[in-house]
Amino acid sequence: MNATYLSGLNPPQQQAVTLPHQSALILAGAGSGKTRVLTTRIAWLISNGHVSPHGILAVTFTNKAAKEMLTRLSAMLPINTRGMWIGTFHGLCNRMLRAHYREASLPQTFQILDSADQLAAIKRVMKGMGIDDEKYPPREVQYFISGNKEQGLRASDVEAYDPYTRRKVEIFAEYDNQCQREGVVDFAELLLRSYELLARNAQIREHYQARFRHILVDEFQDTNPLQYRWLKLLAGKDNAIFAVGDDDQSIYAFRGANVGNMQELLRDFHIDQVIKLEQNYRSHANILEAANVLISNNRNRLGKNLWTSENKGEPLRVYEAPTDVEEANFIVSEIRSLQEEGVHLKEMALLYRSNAQSRVLEHALVSAGLSYRVYGGLRFFERQEIKHALAYLRLMENSDDDNALLRIINFPTRGIGARSIEQLQETAKMNNTTLFDAAARSGGKVSAFLGLIEAMRSATRDLPLPEILDHVLNESGLIAHYQNETGAKKREAEERLENLNELLNAATLFVHENEDDSLTAFLTHASLEAGEHQAGDSEDALHLMTVHAAKGLEFHTVFITGLEEGLFPHQNSQNAEDGLGEERRLMYVAITRARRRLYLTFAQSRMLHGQTHYAMVSSFLRELPDELLHWITPRIVPRASSIPAWMQGTAFADDYAAVASGSSKKESTGWRIGQNVAHAKFGEGVILNIEGSGNEARVQVKFHKAGTKILSLEYAKLTAV
Repeated sequence: MNATYLSGLNPPQQQAVTLPHQSALILAGAGSGKTRVLTTRIAWLISNGHVSPHGILAVTFTNKAAKEMLTRLSAMLPINTRGMWIGTFHGLCNRMLRAHYREASLPQTFQILDSADQLAAIKRVMKGMGIDDEKYPPREVQYFISGNKEQGLRASDVEAYDPYTRRKVEIFAEYDNQCQREGVVDFAELLLRSYELLARNAQIREHYQARFRHILVDEFQDTNPLQYRWLKLLAGKDNAIFAVGDDDQSIYAFRGANVGNMQELLRDFHIDQVIKLEQNYRSHANILEAANVLISNNRNRLGKNLWTSENKGEPLRVYEAPTDVEEANFIVSEIRSLQEEGVHLKEMALLYRSNAQSRVLEHALVSAGLSYRVYGGLRFFERQEIKHALAYLRLMENSDDDNALLRIINFPTRGIGARSIEQLQETAKMNNTTLFDAAARSGGKVSAFLGLIEAMRSATRDLPLPEILDHVLNESGLIAHYQNETGAKKREAEERLENLNELLNAATLFVHENEDDSLTAFLTHASLEAGEHQAGDSEDALHLMTVHAAKGLEFHTVFITGLEEGLFPHQNSQNAEDGLGEERRLMYVAITRARRRLYLTFAQSRMLHGQTHYAMVSSFLRELPDELLHWITPRIVPRASSIPAWMQGTAFADDYAAVASGSSKKESTGWRIGQNVAHAKFGEGVILNIEGSGNEARVQVKFHKAGTKILSLEYAKLTAV
């Protein structure tokens, strides 16, 4: 190979690229050039005669990564890459099954079911078996089947200890029989069928073992148990696996990824030396040092330390906001300043741990007229569960809204089938009336649905907006529907519940911010925010995403928001094995997305379930060295003895302690933060925050019995206690 191909590589990269025929684990840190190493390794093997292009098997985790690898190879070598086996696990397994369809007991033209097709097939099976789809939700069965297949298990291999699971196993078996009859396979089946083919057919297994002398795997930390077993079968005793990955970026355990595969690889293939790619080509030194210190708190790491030849750069900027709304406003202000400095919106990213957090951020961005794109997800008001909740409210407000009725008449499921809905539509068309009016002539379950809408309308007639929404979320069955999800679907359901709670927060905030706080006004507000222009791919737009979605990306400036205990790290991590370790790896991924500037923000109080909750700063922020941080807001040392018992342990305790020690000046309103007050309706409480002046002044008061309220001083008639 021409020496110029190697000249740009650092010594560890060059060592990895020029390894002899042996299995190896390349521990590639964030921004360390792993794609370049993988591609150059293939080019080096081919150009030096170690293997032909057709003797290479390279596995990537996305089609995009596979295409990028092929494009780079074409630029490096004068070869035709078309016939090379470079692709995803699913893509390569499909290719193998196409070549050996008879041996795999498949028709030559077998079809692949996508997720929606698979769900429809499962529903048909269950209908044929006479199974109640409310007791056994089809989507839950879908996750059950796919999850077991990804563990390498057929229905006959699944251990069922209770009648409920045994019934799901029966559905699994019948579903497999139906797929076999119809000549179709789902995504999980591609890998399992390919593995079974290699395991039982020695001739085919030995053919591929003789062909693929070099097997290269990208993102090895994200492989699941079956994928690793498939790779082991192909490798046999003599072939070399060149695995590239980073155990510190293993964040997909919920998808079945097993970071332990790295340790198994070292043991199974007798790898004594791990090559570490630690030079980072992305970020300034302060950002990398923060990432190194944070991740060092995790145990059982293979261990590495990122470094750069770049300068230290700026310290990490830390901002403590009084509320989540103020946090969002600060971020908007900083974005505007960055724009003035010449940083484009597309070079900035707002990261959050949970999708529900995007609502407050989106609202601030829409209000500021800043273009943004939600990467790998939907904008808040476009999410399924939000549209369901709003549809109930719309139908209560306007019985003529046919779209709203069609969306929720059988969600959550209440036994109103497709044929009943078709008959309803036919009746409405025949009588030239709305679906609601047509439904009034129906009986049974359709009539019961109308009764539900009328009952909710009646029960909420005189309630304030947040209480209307709270009532509807519970009485409609939406909350219970998502709470009852189990298995692999449970995680997604928890996110949907968080979003519904955030909708309740949105309603509460809407009441505080608008004179017209009617249900009609709120629905109008939601429609306008949902309809706001979202930037297309060609436009300069800010990126909003969860930390999970950010993996593999990089930006000039990154904001990591909501750094509070219970939020990031997420409260669910307390109950999961290695839960905190995985959350810390997520934080490590978030930090290492930033090239030049990194903001860490958190709020003293945040709206949860329509109520103000006080938060403690994230333990991850406390793990970072002080010398790497620049606090935009002052750090105040609390005097615990002066803090009321109900406020102990909250982030707001710092401000209260400052008040108690006399360091806070009396506001021009005549009131001060920390002052004890009384209200004729809400009783006694403490002032937490003061905004504005004169007739516009408002106070946030934590009442001992009534919770937190935001009150206009002009009308509240507070008295000092």
